[in-house]
Amino acid sequence: MDKTLLLQQVLTHLQADLEQAHQAALSAHETATHEENVAENKYDTLGLEAAYLASGQARRVEELRQTLITWRQLRLRPFDENQGIELGALVQLLDAHDQVRWLFLGPQGASMKLQHAGQTVQVLGSAAPLGRALLGKVPGDQISVPMAGAAQDFEVLSVE
Repeated sequence: MDKTLLLQQVLTHLQADLEQAHQAALSAHETATHEENVAENKYDTLGLEAAYLASGQARRVEELRQTLITWRQLRLRPFDENQGIELGALVQLLDAHDQVRWLFLGPQGASMKLQHAGQTVQVLGSAAPLGRALLGKVPGDQISVPMAGAAQDFEVLSVE
């Protein structure tokens, strides 16, 4: 698998999310400031509700912008067994049910599933429980992560 292509897919996905959130924020702002939404009495809260929505949409846009900046700064390096798994690693895991999973570990804020080279790859931030557990590990290591009230066990099969 090509980590550079995976990173490009993540950036493309984040850019599309940012553009969509930006349009939603503009629409919410328009609604909040439209003359028809001026309160006619103290019970008319449509304009106020629209303003809250616009504020939330603006925060979402800023979060996505920061996530995109962080992911653009990610530098992919070959796996170094002395360092173990770090940001930018493409990890193949085996779960307790003998199911193989591919994970692309990066900065937080971009949890998504991608299709690459005929495989589903879960993009995972290093702040997620599984992401934290993987940091510093090498092929052959076992990890256990609490998920859904029970421990999930994995074996690191390979790292690129």
